[in-house]
Amino acid sequence: MEHVIAPAPVPSVAVHGRSQRFPVRRIYCVGRNYAEHAVEMGFTGREAPFFFMKPADAVLSVEAGATGTMRYPSLTKNLHHEVELVVAIGKGGRDIAAARAPDHVWGYAVGLDMTRRDLQTEMKKAGRPWSIGKGFDASAPIGPITPASEVTDIYTATIDLQVNGVPRQASRIDRMIWSVAEIIEHLSSAWTLAPGDLVYTGTPEGVAAVVSGDVLEARIGGLQVLKLRIQA
Repeated sequence: MEHVIAPAPVPSVAVHGRSQRFPVRRIYCVGRNYAEHAVEMGFTGREAPFFFMKPADAVLSVEAGATGTMRYPSLTKNLHHEVELVVAIGKGGRDIAAARAPDHVWGYAVGLDMTRRDLQTEMKKAGRPWSIGKGFDASAPIGPITPASEVTDIYTATIDLQVNGVPRQASRIDRMIWSVAEIIEHLSSAWTLAPGDLVYTGTPEGVAAVVSGDVLEARIGGLQVLKLRIQA
């Protein structure tokens, strides 16, 4: 097939222990999936899961053992960190039952849903989409993906984030309101999932602002550490 312009490169993420990379098709994100984070955002209760998306090329892949660099984005004075478990989809499908969801998971990684909070807040007040607050360039940093076959006890793992060595966020994956299996069930009822999709599963409480020069270190038990420096 010929194109009138050269197709853009396919975004991809490093895979732990392999030279091959994981190609990214879509990035889905779950909103307010930890009760304590919902409270700090002004909400309570187990509401039905809701989703937003980031462009595939918003992914910022950081290699194992490296410290990635993210430029402080334009238009904001209130850039927030949100550490999350990322699920990499290896087998597509529609209307996937929760009981079958693990069969569709290729692997797991530590991710950051970086957020221009001031712009997101403005959009919320105006009843407008969040895209400018959530879907900007490099807004989805992610560490290497570990294949699911090499991960144990991921759903009881700890999740935490430090900024300049100071703890900011700390929780456990089993404190998610909606489990990974339930997320896949709900998500696949709205969209047909496909290999290459990434699902950011929500963040625990403790989200806060970062500034240029800050170094973020995000961890989930059993997965590769994600380190990121914010650059002016």
